[in-house]
Amino acid sequence: MRTRGQTISALLTIGVATMLAPIIGGLATRRSVGTWYRQELELPAWNPPSWVFGPVWTTLYILMGLAAFLVWMRLADRAERPLDRFMKLPLGLYVSQLALNALWPVLFFGLRSPGAAMVGIVLLLAAICATAWSFWRVRAAAGLLLLPYLGWTLFAAALNAAIWWLNR
Repeated sequence: MRTRGQTISALLTIGVATMLAPIIGGLATRRSVGTWYRQELELPAWNPPSWVFGPVWTTLYILMGLAAFLVWMRLADRAERPLDRFMKLPLGLYVSQLALNALWPVLFFGLRSPGAAMVGIVLLLAAICATAWSFWRVRAAAGLLLLPYLGWTLFAAALNAAIWWLNR
């Protein structure tokens, strides 16, 4: 059985881990988004306005963190030792998809490589699907919380592909 201290510690750990992805992405993005992305690339007509990305991603990261916390709570109730809950496949997949999430802006904006970013986003999509499925198996609500993230990432992949195609 988990203690209140373990629950708070897990919530903080998941929150920090989840927020590392947008921090890394933001560092990679900030130098290129106002210059290379807006001024040098040909963008599709259906490219969303820049103000959309902040609220969408903020919402998605909150949902992701909540989903991970729900899984942790379910696994913590089943774990025999405190570290066992962190060794479970669903949370390992979650960390993997976070790493791929952080990698995409590095590839796209940092390296200015829509082609490499396309490979990265395909891997990210696979990781999101695996994470959502594994979360669903632990707690259905947690899997469902990742579906908006999957949908937005599918849209981002289509946008990435269009930008790559227009600028090849």
